[in-house]
Amino acid sequence: MWKSFEYSMFISIFTNNWALYLYLIMAKKNVLSVEGLTKRYGEKLLFKGLTFGLSAGQRVAIVAKNGSGKSTLMRALCDVEPADQGDITFSSGITWSYLRQEADLDPQSTLLDTLYIGDSPAVVALRNYDKVLSEGLDGDVLQSSTDAMDRTNAWNYEARAREILGKLNLNDLSRTIGTLSGGEKRRAALAQVLLESPDLLFLDEPTNHLDLEMIAWLEKQLASTNFTVLMITHDRYFLENVCSDILELDNQSLYLYKGNFSYYLQNRDARKKNALAVQDKAKKAFKRELAWMRSTPSARTGKSKSRIERFYEIKKEAKKRLNEDPMHISVIPERLGGKIVEMHNVSYKQGDKVLFNRLTHHFKPGERLGIVGNNGSGKTSLLNIILQNNAPSTGKVVVGETVVWGHYHQLGCDFNEDWKVIDAVRDIADFIPLKGGAKLTAAGLLERFLFPRSMHNQFIKVLSGGEKKRLHLLRILMCNPNFLILDEPTNDLDIFTLAVLEEFLMDFKGCLVVVSHDRYFMDKIVEHVWVVGEKENGEIKDYPGNYTQYRLAVKEAKTVKTHKPKAKPKEIKGDYSARLSYNEKFEFEQLERQIEELEKRREELSAILENGPSHKELIKVGKELGQVAKQLEEAEMRWLELAERAE
Repeated sequence: MWKSFEYSMFISIFTNNWALYLYLIMAKKNVLSVEGLTKRYGEKLLFKGLTFGLSAGQRVAIVAKNGSGKSTLMRALCDVEPADQGDITFSSGITWSYLRQEADLDPQSTLLDTLYIGDSPAVVALRNYDKVLSEGLDGDVLQSSTDAMDRTNAWNYEARAREILGKLNLNDLSRTIGTLSGGEKRRAALAQVLLESPDLLFLDEPTNHLDLEMIAWLEKQLASTNFTVLMITHDRYFLENVCSDILELDNQSLYLYKGNFSYYLQNRDARKKNALAVQDKAKKAFKRELAWMRSTPSARTGKSKSRIERFYEIKKEAKKRLNEDPMHISVIPERLGGKIVEMHNVSYKQGDKVLFNRLTHHFKPGERLGIVGNNGSGKTSLLNIILQNNAPSTGKVVVGETVVWGHYHQLGCDFNEDWKVIDAVRDIADFIPLKGGAKLTAAGLLERFLFPRSMHNQFIKVLSGGEKKRLHLLRILMCNPNFLILDEPTNDLDIFTLAVLEEFLMDFKGCLVVVSHDRYFMDKIVEHVWVVGEKENGEIKDYPGNYTQYRLAVKEAKTVKTHKPKAKPKEIKGDYSARLSYNEKFEFEQLERQIEELEKRREELSAILENGPSHKELIKVGKELGQVAKQLEEAEMRWLELAERAE
């Protein structure tokens, strides 16, 4: 089912969902059409009768709670796991690529080899051209293969491959896939998908295993190209900066929001209020119909069959679970003593590489620290040294006797396959203490983190990957720690769980250390930031404020460093022939204003590009930006030339 909530425009024009659907897919060139898609897992209905379409240039994200069927829907669209019912139609000539959550690459292949696998036009042209050369063919055959290389721009394919892999920190193309870490494999799969340059990209959690610089690069790639994209991501800034539309999968149905993440949040509230009003009306109707159903059998003759069917429809509507807002949990953690964690002159090396050097820090009660750095810079190693899982190369770490650790790591939890959901939490404790002497039971904590009562007795083995990560997090919180260390806690969690986790952490009174690539999460939670790997000597720099404030500080420092004052006119004595003529003096004065205007225009054009313009506008703005940059360079060179001779 397709539902849209742009009340001011669409609802007043279209009186049914089918008309709205037709309007949306016909507005631009249609790329993908989906009609009546239904999927079950055993008795669990994931979605029913989904109907939607994608138009050229749309960048659409699917959002939903873990276990709702987001990845299953994407696998069905890509024919990896067919749906039970429904039709999926790609427009003629459309090419597409699919980035899975788990990379599916040949472990024996090299990085470079993986980029020549596939059926994109450039790869096919390259393979055909190599075959023609190896077989020594010439004439029309050679000419045809050469034309195909020209047409698909395949001559610089390897150069583009090296550029993309370099941006993703994969520089040694001779490495085999089997020697890569899980994160590196994931980035290699992403490079393969981007290099194919298809018409339509399916991306399942594209920002997982990317550091913050890579995510910023990927944002610009997707926002500034003409890809049509259907993605699943929990990264809310990514949703904000890249997406043109949001599809919410809720209660087996799809809801369309014609805007980015901010627009979605605003209009989702309106939809929920409307749904609550509908449910309230349904409850009142349910009471009336229930009274009729309980009346004497003679009142319910065969002529009333339609009314009986309507009763069950009303009952289903009235029983819908709509309340999912996060609630504050005022947990009382174990008391922290005067000594918490002290790091004294801590250094750590891997081989000849110094990851961090001479780090001294004493954690204070309630401290909230975020740690950032490129992949492989040593963030997880630093966490393990704080936890005393690894010994430092030099220095020491002293942990106070009252510290109760809570460590969420990227690998998740190895659950007992025979456990039910409630067993995993009760294995730690039956309850945790709250303010005022109250207690929060294991079942209560599960409900707060969006595990409804109906799921408590489900076996863990049937949960989705995101639901298992959420359960792993709850086991840690159930320990009631006073020092939380979270290593990439937002990976595979849906945006609704993240909202609940953020509320919990904002109320948390203990110490908190977070490693995360989720900029939104870091902005909301941390109060200062350590940057690992920024300096070659291993020094870790401490920036006050959240992630965005750290980035602004770095940008400001670069601006100050690269800013060069304008050259002062050199005093010339005696040599009157070298002095400026009247016309040159006039030109010199005009250049000052001209340079200022060009710099202002360059900033305006750059801002337009950063906001993700349409493809047509992108070409126009890019062309003008090139012209402005050239004019500015010429004006500055002329200004310097005249400044040398000015009096």
